[in-house]
Amino acid sequence: MAQEFDGLTALVTGGASGIGAAVVRELQAAGARVAALDLRPDGAPEGALGVTADVADDESVRRGVETVIGAFGRLDIVVNNAGIGAQGTIEDNGDDEWHRVLDINVLGMVRVSRAALPHLRRSPSAAIVNTCSIAATAGLPQRALYSASKGAVMALTRAMAADHLPEGIRVNCVNPGTAATPWVERLLASAADPEAERAALAARQPQGRLVSADEVAGAVAYLASPRSGSTTGTVLAVDGGMDGLRLRPRP
Repeated sequence: MAQEFDGLTALVTGGASGIGAAVVRELQAAGARVAALDLRPDGAPEGALGVTADVADDESVRRGVETVIGAFGRLDIVVNNAGIGAQGTIEDNGDDEWHRVLDINVLGMVRVSRAALPHLRRSPSAAIVNTCSIAATAGLPQRALYSASKGAVMALTRAMAADHLPEGIRVNCVNPGTAATPWVERLLASAADPEAERAALAARQPQGRLVSADEVAGAVAYLASPRSGSTTGTVLAVDGGMDGLRLRPRP
């Protein structure tokens, strides 16, 4: 039986670990040929084309996209997932760090999408999915820089959707809550009391646990699917109700 991504090629940045690797596996399972662009692509899921690329370097991105085209001959789906975190208030990060995080988290998506557009325009099922964050819609403490970058991603997603819908390219983003990823695990490891910090992160999400990478990947696959042809400019929350629900405290 045919699968929904049969014959389609996808590119996933940051595809060798965490949410990116989960997205690669999800798209592969649904029939797509998938390239994982990453600074260290050796950890990409089995069967994926690992491509070394740095989203902070325009030439590196363009080489990476052309490598994908050379291997597969087409590009239908771009998942802009690569990004980095940042902690602190506006006082805690200097200008250099602000420039670095915005360069990777926002301009990185611009570089990859820009390089991919000529190929996406030739696809009958073109889609771009950006990984945003709950930090774009909820005020979180000690996340000023990170939140600013993800707020920009959400606004960028909607602007891109408006620009490229006439070309047949859908653009959406997924907003994960706090997810069980290598980055979060590193944050927990650096806390004074990792288990207490883990419990606090889980408790602030109404469902009482962290989001899984596979749950985010399922949402990305929905947004990327040809079956979602009328879904564009959408922000899909996968946050256990963190942004929209206000539950009573549990007894």
